[in-house]
Amino acid sequence: MNKQITSLCLAGLLLGADLGSAAAVRVNVNLGIGHPLRRPGRTVIIRRPMPVVQTRFVYAPPVRFAPAVVVMPARDRVVFEDSETMARREDWVDNYFRVHNRGEELMLRVNGRVQIDFAEVQFGNGQVQVVDFNEAPMNNGVYRLLNFSDGREVEGVRMVARSMEGRSTISVLMRK
Repeated sequence: MNKQITSLCLAGLLLGADLGSAAAVRVNVNLGIGHPLRRPGRTVIIRRPMPVVQTRFVYAPPVRFAPAVVVMPARDRVVFEDSETMARREDWVDNYFRVHNRGEELMLRVNGRVQIDFAEVQFGNGQVQVVDFNEAPMNNGVYRLLNFSDGREVEGVRMVARSMEGRSTISVLMRK
């Protein structure tokens, strides 16, 4: 992505730009070399940019999201939780959740109505698992994003989504 555009996006974040403000900068989504999904070009607002890494990602074959509602784990079992609120007028938003933690399951909590294109789960060993939501609409609830019983280290989760109502919140949680 162009450094000037990245700087503009970050400047908007640092100055506390209002959700969906006219100052929001839209860029073409960058899927990266070797990304397993083929999508037509889409423009997004990059709310939380993915950190620049020097290593090359190794993409595993994508998995298709199967909506499985789960029970929220006890607070002492949650090792990571972060949220992002999106406004409908923003359209598609590219978010990166810096997890940097080890656990057994990633969950997605939705407050409001959202539509999700895809999520990328980046593991500590450089592998990336793409979860294809195929623009699935989702309502309030807690869903299983990815389950891995071997206690894998997750560096981060990138998600491209949009709100289907005034404001919606997406939270990424990790259970140990």
